Amino acid sequence: MRQFLKQTAASTIGSIVGLLLFITLGTSGLVLMFFAALGDEESPGIKDKSVLVFDLSTQVRDSKPPANLAQAFSGKKQEIITLRRVLQAINRATKDDRITAIFLDGRKGGGTNGYATMEELRGALAKFQAAGKKIIAYDVTLSEREYYLSSLADEIVVNPMGTMELNGLNSKQMFFKGALEKYGVGVQVIRVGDYKSAVEPYLRSDLSPANREQTKALLTDLWGKFLDTVADSRGLEADKLQTVVDRQGYVDPDEAKKIGLIDSVGYYDNVVTRLKELTGETAKTDNTEPAESFRQVDLSMYADRTVRSLETTTMSEQKIAVVYAEGAIVGGRGSIETIGSDRFAEVFRELREDKTVKAIVLRVNSPGGSATASEVILREILLAKKQKPVVVSMGNVAASGGYWIAAGGSHIFAEENSITGSIGVFGLLSNIKEIANDNGVTWDVVKTGEFADIGSNVRPKTEAELAIYQKSVNKTYELFLSKVSRYRNLPKEKVKKIARGRVWSGKEAVKIGLVDEIGGLESAIAYASKQAKLGKDWQLQEYPQQNRFETELVQRLFDVKMLESQGQIDPITAEFLKVRQELAILQDFSDPNAVYARLPLNFEID
Repeated sequence: MRQFLKQTAASTIGSIVGLLLFITLGTSGLVLMFFAALGDEESPGIKDKSVLVFDLSTQVRDSKPPANLAQAFSGKKQEIITLRRVLQAINRATKDDRITAIFLDGRKGGGTNGYATMEELRGALAKFQAAGKKIIAYDVTLSEREYYLSSLADEIVVNPMGTMELNGLNSKQMFFKGALEKYGVGVQVIRVGDYKSAVEPYLRSDLSPANREQTKALLTDLWGKFLDTVADSRGLEADKLQTVVDRQGYVDPDEAKKIGLIDSVGYYDNVVTRLKELTGETAKTDNTEPAESFRQVDLSMYADRTVRSLETTTMSEQKIAVVYAEGAIVGGRGSIETIGSDRFAEVFRELREDKTVKAIVLRVNSPGGSATASEVILREILLAKKQKPVVVSMGNVAASGGYWIAAGGSHIFAEENSITGSIGVFGLLSNIKEIANDNGVTWDVVKTGEFADIGSNVRPKTEAELAIYQKSVNKTYELFLSKVSRYRNLPKEKVKKIARGRVWSGKEAVKIGLVDEIGGLESAIAYASKQAKLGKDWQLQEYPQQNRFETELVQRLFDVKMLESQGQIDPITAEFLKVRQELAILQDFSDPNAVYARLPLNFEID
C-alpha cells in the first residue's frame, strides 16, 4: 500500500507540475505570438546587404524533428532543420534584395546529410547564384560531403592548417555472426533474392560476392555523380579528379589551390574581410557588429522571419499535402522516428476524404521494414490515388519496404544519387537455446499439434517449420513482384530481373523503369500542382502533423530515458554506440509473419 501511495503521489505531483509548465509555456507562447504580430511584413532585424549564413554542420531532415527538451532548457540552438524549410529560405533569399550573399560555414564540421539531400540543396544554391548573388565557403577540414555542396561556391577558402578529404566513397557493414556464435544465440534465415543482403550480418563474417557486386555498382554510380558534379562546378575534368583521389586521398590546402579544387588558402578573419566587402562594411561606421563579424542572419532565423510569415499569408481552400515517410516501417502507430502503418494509413484516409486536399506528395526516406506494415500503407495510397494524384518523392533512401509503398504512386521522382529498389524479402528467426542451456536453463513442451510451438524462440526451427516460413517468404516476394509489375506497368519477367533484392541508384532506376523522373521534393510538389490543375491557387500542408512544443514537453518531461549527451565522444565509444544502434533496430522487427522487406540494418556510405 505504501509503495502504491508513493507512486500515486509521484504521478499526481508530476501531472500538476506538467500542467503548470504547459499553462506557463502556453501563455508565454501567446505573448510571443502577440509581440510577433506587432512586427511589420518587412521582417525587422534583417538589415540591407546582409549575408545569409548556412552552418554546414546543420542536420537537414525531411520531416520536422521532435522537440529537444535538453536544448530548450539549456538555451542551445537546435542545429536541425527540415529540407523544405532550407529550400524555401534559400529561394526567398534569392529574391530578397536585403540578402547579398550566402556564407557556407564549415567551421563546426559537416553533418551527416545524404547525397540526395545535398543535391537538392545544390539546386537551390545554383538558382541563388544565377540571380547574380555570391556564395562564399570556408572550412578547416573539408570532407567530401561538405565539398559536394561547397564546390559550386564562387570562392572556397580553406584554413592553412586544414586539409581536404578526397579519397572516394566506401560502404562499411557490421557483422554479428561471430558474436552470436560466441554467446550461443542461434539465427535461421529464409529469404528470396540473391542480392537481399539485410540478413548477411547474422550469417557471414564478410560481404557475399553478390552483395559486394551490387554495393560496388551503387557506389560507382554515386561516385560518378560526385565527380561529374564537382568537376563541372570547378571547371575541371572528372578524370583529373579521379587521379587526385587515387594518388593522394587527402590534399593539403596549397596543393588543393594549385589543382583548382579551392580558390584560396586563408583564415576565418580573411573570409570576414571579404564578406564585409560584399556587405559594404569595409569602413566600419557603427558599433552594431563586433569587429570580427559581419552583417549577417542565420539561415534558420531567416526562415522563421520570412518563410513562416509568407506561409501564414498564403491561404487557399485548395491544398497539396506532403506526407513525410521517414524511418523504418513498422506495424501499429510506430514512433516519431519510425513509419507506423496504422498511423500513416490513418493519415492517407483523412487526406483521401478531405475535399480541400487536391493532391498528395509522399516523401519517402526509408530503408523499409515490415512487409505487412508496408502493404497496409500501400493499400491506403492506392485508394487515395483513385481520387487524387499521389506523387512520390524519394529522398536519400527509398528501398525495400520503402519502394513497396512508393510503387503505388502516380509518378515517382528521385535524385540520381537516391538509393532505391531492393525488391526482395527475408525472414529472421532467432533462438536462445544454446546460451540458455550453457547457463543451466532448459525447456520442455506439451502440444496438441506438430506446429503448435512454431513461434518458439527457445529452440531452432525444424526443416518442416523452415519450409512453412519459406513458403510465406516466397508468397510475399511474388506479391511484391506482382505489385511492382502492375503499378509500374512493367512485364513481370523484367521485374524479376531487376529485383532479387538488388539496390539501384536513382540514375539507374530511371533507366530500368522503377522511377519516372529525376528531381527533388520541389519538383514533385510542382508536378502534383500541375496534375491537379491548381495553377498558383493552392496551399501546402505537411503530415504527420507534429505536437505543439508544450504537448511534447508534458509527454516527455518525466520520461526515464534521458537524451544522450550532445558532446564529443572518443572513437572507441562511438563504435560501441554504433553496435548499440544496430541492435536497437532489431526492436522494429515485429512483423506478424516475420517477413521483412528491408535494407541492411545500417547501410552506411562514407
